[in-house]
Amino acid sequence: MQIEFIDTLGLAAGTLTTIAFLPQLLKTWQSKSAKDVSLAMMVTFCIGVFLWFVYGLYLHALPIVLANFVTLILALIILILKIKYR
Repeated sequence: MQIEFIDTLGLAAGTLTTIAFLPQLLKTWQSKSAKDVSLAMMVTFCIGVFLWFVYGLYLHALPIVLANFVTLILALIILILKIKYR
């Protein structure tokens, strides 16, 4: 299977937007505080990312599937920490 330029572009974009969550996750984990993270935003974001993931599965679009799967996992961890560290 040959990866086309547009798939490479999608994978690069997905990688960058996904790793953007790592600093927040690490800060929340280390400080054991998520007071600055909006619960409503995280719930809404997780639902949106899940829908993008399903959309990617439907289209068989690897960049959309991978990026949104990993982003969903990271966002869910932040959401869980937000609830845990209330």
